[in-house]
Formats: sequence, structure tokens, C-alpha cells
Amino acid sequence: MKTLMSGNEAIARGAWEAGVRFASAYPGTPSTEILENMAKYQEVRSQWSVNEKTALEAALGASLGGVRALCAMKHVGLNVAADPLFSSSYTGVNAGLVIVTADDPGCHSSQNEQDNRYYAQAAKLPLLEPSDSQEALDFARTAFELSEEYDTPVLLRVTTRVAHGKSPVATGPRTEATAPAYERTMAKHVLVPAVARPRHAAVEERLVQLQAYAESSPMNRIEWGSRRLGVVSSGVAYQYAREVLGDNASYLKLGMSFPFPDALARSFISQVEQVIVVEELEPFLEQAVRALGIDVKHPIEGKSLIPLTGELDSRTVALSLAPALAAAEGRPLGTASAPPDSGALGTVGELGNLSAPGREAEQVVGRPPMFCAGCPHRGVFYELGRLPVMVSGDIGCYALGAMPPFAAMDTCIDMGASIAAGLGFQTALDILRPGKPARTIAVIGDSTFFHSGMTGLLDAAYNSVGVITIILDNRITAMTGHQENPGSGFALSGAPAREAQLAALVRAIGIEMVQTVDPFDLAQVREAIAVAMGDPGPSVIIAHGPCALLRRLAVKRLAYQVDQDTCRKCKACLRVACPALCVEGDNVQIDAETCVGCGICSQVCRFDSIRQARAAEGGEE
Repeated sequence: MKTLMSGNEAIARGAWEAGVRFASAYPGTPSTEILENMAKYQEVRSQWSVNEKTALEAALGASLGGVRALCAMKHVGLNVAADPLFSSSYTGVNAGLVIVTADDPGCHSSQNEQDNRYYAQAAKLPLLEPSDSQEALDFARTAFELSEEYDTPVLLRVTTRVAHGKSPVATGPRTEATAPAYERTMAKHVLVPAVARPRHAAVEERLVQLQAYAESSPMNRIEWGSRRLGVVSSGVAYQYAREVLGDNASYLKLGMSFPFPDALARSFISQVEQVIVVEELEPFLEQAVRALGIDVKHPIEGKSLIPLTGELDSRTVALSLAPALAAAEGRPLGTASAPPDSGALGTVGELGNLSAPGREAEQVVGRPPMFCAGCPHRGVFYELGRLPVMVSGDIGCYALGAMPPFAAMDTCIDMGASIAAGLGFQTALDILRPGKPARTIAVIGDSTFFHSGMTGLLDAAYNSVGVITIILDNRITAMTGHQENPGSGFALSGAPAREAQLAALVRAIGIEMVQTVDPFDLAQVREAIAVAMGDPGPSVIIAHGPCALLRRLAVKRLAYQVDQDTCRKCKACLRVACPALCVEGDNVQIDAETCVGCGICSQVCRFDSIRQARAAEGGEE
């Protein structure tokens, strides 16, 4: 019997079937659901960590302690975890350790679209790339076996479409795994220079063994079709190539893409007339193919045809491979290419059962993203947008503060960077404009502050740099779907947890001026910022208001309404960009079903034309 599963669900299931006992992560799209699904298995101790570095360090510790461990993160999270990643390659494992990186081609929810396959190459770790949910489960199980057999962490890479796409999966029973009892092994686990040097040699020896395994691994296979065209691919890109070309090509399908199976690739390439490497983002596989130095009849193609940026799909691959389709029919390479907007690809429809959409495709009106109705961030950014200050932003829902009409964010660099970047900018202002009042304000969410903002604030306190930090404390990790964090009072399991006290924590770091405000009270926000601006030292404002979508803290207040008799039609209220506000003709209206009664719009109205509805008119306090 098969079950429909997303790739993330399948990875969690595969880890459970492999006997995993510990799992850790920091939530980040497209990887978040892996840990949310791991938490459903009672045999697994699953936890949200404050960042990816601590998550990997905890998983490595669990592995050395003797239990199989899984650590999951999105692609940029592996940057945070890079230090323990490289060291774990040297220490090796005791029980199996699998690290999942969920890459995001197309930047659906990320600040970049880096290709994390290069992490495997740099850290010299085996890399597995499933192309559907069944492989996600199977490869997860295999990864733990590989990890223990070769004494190495294993990197399991998925992309957004594999992580979130669903396909049928055949599941199996759980197998309880055992590992050798822990023994102190200083010559392997204590990476001082005298230990690290011989461990590097051991890593190189292991890499040779892993490459030999890759040559015969069932995860790497040749699928024969027409030998006029040979496609080298992995992950979801293989699915796109297969959909477009069908049996009009042969495929070297790589499930274990590092170490690269040189001999298998040589054998495949020698038996086809033309070779094309189909992969998303960087030419990772293409470089490996070219490094073989094989003398081929036709030039090896890859990024000369396939886009280097953005996410692939079947249409993009079809357009890119139009020259190859011509060659597959015996015509000279390149004669079948057509402009992307031409609506015609020759025989693509025949070969891949695809057709390009015509010019009359329906036009969809773009709608900019905005804060939810009742979002506690709205009032803060409304006030920041009115100030002549540099606002250093961060990763979270509040990045929307950079959008019009607020336009109240100057930078958004990486997770937790706002305070340190604000420190640097404030220092530059102090250098370039001595004696002139100019301030920098950093904004950061509560979860992001716990993740990697605390160190930046400690830097500001230690170096006495007068950056003003606003911690947007909405009591949850909202952007990725309401995951718990150290300030929420609950653990991943839902059990009560010790709640971090932000004000006490900030003071312990060394910040003397700490203010807590209600972000729904604009006057209070304005006053707190003014007080902080008047103090030359580093300071913190905690904007304490729950996410409007957080059910356990949500308060349904009476909706507001516009008095059309006193309204001056100035539309100043629209500057708060609330989705409950709409314009009908020349009148501003408030949708009572959408409004949650936060009152921000009423505070912006200078004519007292926006008031809370009376209980008699259908609302309840």
C-alpha cells in the first residue's frame, strides 16, 4: 500500500524507519515540515534549536553518544552551521548522522539561491539527491547506513519542489538501530592541530572508498533510451528532463552525486552521441563531467543551454533543450531553437507531450505582499517610515516593512545581521558626521534575536555603539508557520517550556536603556523611539504584541468602521496598508470580517472618522 507524501514527510518517515532517536532543526522554508513530522514519532526526541549551528552540534553530540540523529535546515542555514559541518567530517560519527539541506532555487522564500552541493565537495561528505518522495524516504534510510559504514555525516539535499511536492510512497516498518557504546577517543574527536592533521588524511582515504561505492550504488543508474542523446542529471531536474525527452534520450541518473562516479560516467558517455547535463543552478555535475576529459564527437552541453539562475520546470527545460530535440531527430544541433515567447517548439509536443503556452495566456494582476490584518509590526513600521533614519532590517515577516507604503528598511542581509550591520552603519555615521545627530535603528524578530541577534547586541553593548534595536516580539516564529522558540513558552512537542525573558536577557547583555511598548499604540511607539534617540548609547525597545494569527493569544476585538459623514476622503489611513481597508468609489471602507480591531488605522485618521463598532451592531468584546 502506498501513501501520498511530500518529500519532507518522506524524509521524516525514512529517518524514523531507520531508527533515528534524535532530531534537531531551526525552522526555515522549505525544510520546516521535516521536524514538524519527526515530532509526530514518539520514539524520536525532536527539538527546535535556537539556530542551525546549535542544531548540528546537538545532533553530532547525539551521534557520538550512540543514537542515530537527523539535523535539518534550509540552504542558508547550512552557512550558519558550516563550522560544525566541516569539523564533523573530521570527527566522523558513532551512530549515523544525516544532515538535510533544503535548497531554494528561484528564491521562493530566501535571500539567495545558493547551491549547497558545493558544501559536500568542500567538506568531503557524501551527497545524496532524491528526485521524488519515494527516493526521499529510501535515501534517508540509506544515508544512515552509509554514515555508519563509512564513519561520516551524510548530506541529503532536496530542493523546494522535492521538499513540498507530493508523490506516492511505499512505507516500511521501523528498524531499531544500535551503535557501539561510547568510548573516549581523543585521537578522533578532540580536534586540536595534532589530531586534525591525521584526521584530514583519514577523510581523504574515506573519500576514495566512497567514490568506489558510488560507482556501483543503486542510487546511480543508467536508463537506456535513444543513444543519440545522453542526459546526466540528478534531483528534480532529472524528472523535468525525463518528462520532456522521454525515451528519446538515455539518462545517467545520479542519486549519489558526490563523490562523482567517474567510471560509470565514462561508460555512459562512451555509448551516446551527444551529452547534455541538466541541473538547476550551478554547473556542479557539468564540471565533474568535463573534468573526465573524455574525447567526444559533439561538445558537452550544460549551462550553454540550461539557465544558470532560477528554478527549472518542464517548460524551461523544453525551451532550453530545443536544439537537442532537433539533434535527437537527426537535424543539426541548434536548428530547432525558438524564441521563448514564440509559442512554438517544433516537435517538443511530440517528444515530451508538452506544448508551450501561447501569447494569449491569462494576465494575472500582481498584488504586493503586506502585513496581515492586526499584525503587531504594522504600527512600528508606520512610525519608522516617517523618520529620517537608516533602518537595518532582518529575516522575518517584518521584511515586508521594506515595501511601500512604509519603505522603512534599508538593508536585509542575512539571519541576525540587522544589529551588527546597524552597529557598523552607526559607526560610519559617527566617523563621517562627528557631532551631528544621526541614528541607526535595527529591527529584529524575537526568534531571529534568539537565533543570531544576541551576539550583535553584545557587540553593540561591548563597543558602546549607539545603535537602537527594536525587537519585534510577536511570541512565535511566524514567518515559517508558527513554530515555537525560547520566548514562546512551549517546546516543539507542545509541552510547556522555560520562557526566555527578553528584557532581562537584554539587560544581562549590558544594555541599560530597555523599553517595552505596545506596538498597537502608535503614540507609545513614537515616544519610545524619541527617548532612545535622545540617548547616545545603545538601547533596546521591545515591541511586545502577539501575532494576529497565533490562536492561543489572539484577541478578537470589535471591528472598526468609517464614518462616511465625517471622512474627508484624504485616504491617509491607507498608508497603514491593512488588508481590511478597501476603496469603493471615493470612499474608504473597512471589511468587518477581515478587521481584527487593532485600531492602527483609527490612530492615523486626523478627523476621528474611524471608530470601533458598537457591540449592539453585531460585535463582541
